[in-house]
Amino acid sequence: MKNPVVIIGIGEMAGVFARGLLRTGYPVYPITRDMNMEQEAKNIPEPEAVFVTVAEKDLQPTLAAIPSPWRNRLVLIQNELLPRDWLAQQLKNPTVISVWFEKKPGQDYKILIPSPVFGAHASLVNNALEAINIPCRVVGSEEELLFELVCKNLYILTTNITGLETGGSVSELWHQHEKLARLVAGDVMDLQEWLTGTTFDRENLIQAMLVAFRGDPDHQCMGRSAPARLERALTIADEAGLTVPKLREIHSQA
Repeated sequence: MKNPVVIIGIGEMAGVFARGLLRTGYPVYPITRDMNMEQEAKNIPEPEAVFVTVAEKDLQPTLAAIPSPWRNRLVLIQNELLPRDWLAQQLKNPTVISVWFEKKPGQDYKILIPSPVFGAHASLVNNALEAINIPCRVVGSEEELLFELVCKNLYILTTNITGLETGGSVSELWHQHEKLARLVAGDVMDLQEWLTGTTFDRENLIQAMLVAFRGDPDHQCMGRSAPARLERALTIADEAGLTVPKLREIHSQA
């Protein structure tokens, strides 16, 4: 019997990973918000891995509460994730995946492009996803992972925020509003560089984002979270002293 894999947060995304893990022979042990993680860690002190699949707003309190035996076994699965998110809790070298598939209630998963993963448990994640025909790829360095995380953030924020003004699909966004999309993307990249302390090749990021556009050209730009994402982006911009003029203009017109 293989060691169990703990999954914290039992939502749509957790269900996908649980299915893949079970397919590869790993027992899955779920942790809900009503369970005491310290007690559960006593019951399972040496899991194979601990997947964190909570909502973005719950990430920091969840990471702060991770029991000591589990802290070096983490696999993080969230949007808008950057190294500062795990470093804030003194967590070192978690396995991180940038998820490029969707899972909505009542529907099966929808794949955009292969999901990059990096870390000690990257092979575990890769094998679990491949077992249910979700493409994944293991990247070779922290630098590659950072680029992939920033690319996903660029995709999410650019499409959501621009979509507040344009609506429509990502294909329509780029073919009909490329200038606007590039202005929003420029502001987003300003934020990402400040958050990471890293300077990126911006055109490479744009081209990587366009690969995802082509992966699902009918993907709608504006989700329910778009207004909140814009608010968070402006809060970060104020903290950083960044002008982000196009984001502020869209906010003023919302």
